[in-house]
Amino acid sequence: MVASPRFLRYTVGGWAAAALSVALVGGMSGAALAQSDADPVRPLNQASSSLSIAAGQQLMTEASAAIADQNYDLAEEKLKQARESFNQISTYYQELAQMFVGVDTQINRSNREKALETAQLRDQASYQLALVYRSQNQPNEAVPLLMEILRSQQPTRELGQRAYQQLFELGFVDEPYAGRAATTPAEPAEPAE
Repeated sequence: MVASPRFLRYTVGGWAAAALSVALVGGMSGAALAQSDADPVRPLNQASSSLSIAAGQQLMTEASAAIADQNYDLAEEKLKQARESFNQISTYYQELAQMFVGVDTQINRSNREKALETAQLRDQASYQLALVYRSQNQPNEAVPLLMEILRSQQPTRELGQRAYQQLFELGFVDEPYAGRAATTPAEPAEPAE
């Protein structure tokens, strides 16, 4: 007998609900409940979750495909979604990191790194979106994104330099920037705004 996906979903879902009920009534800890779960897949690590880095990266891939097909409206939509998703995720990681300052250094560091990673991805999505706006002759939409990237990346980092170059090419700034080395070490990307 072959079980349908719908049957499995209800059966597994029923099993999970039963395990949760037993855990709550019996006082089972969250760690013990997690260990008793037969399926170790964590739902927010899946590309199907809007709160996963993988989902944002999938949106970026779809946007790249849309750009290759010259479907700039679809690319704009996908990049906006990716940018919003990465920004939200980065904000959550930054908040988690702050909650663990002085409490647990390992958790603080891990969440801070995730906040920086997703902020970098957000800035990349913003840059691609600015390029889409530029290709559609919408510089008024591109400039605010490029400024956000510069605030986050600073002109000493490669993406910041590319953003400044776009501002120069658009005629928003008059002086080109040759990418001179900073006098102090460059700070990593700012997490979420």
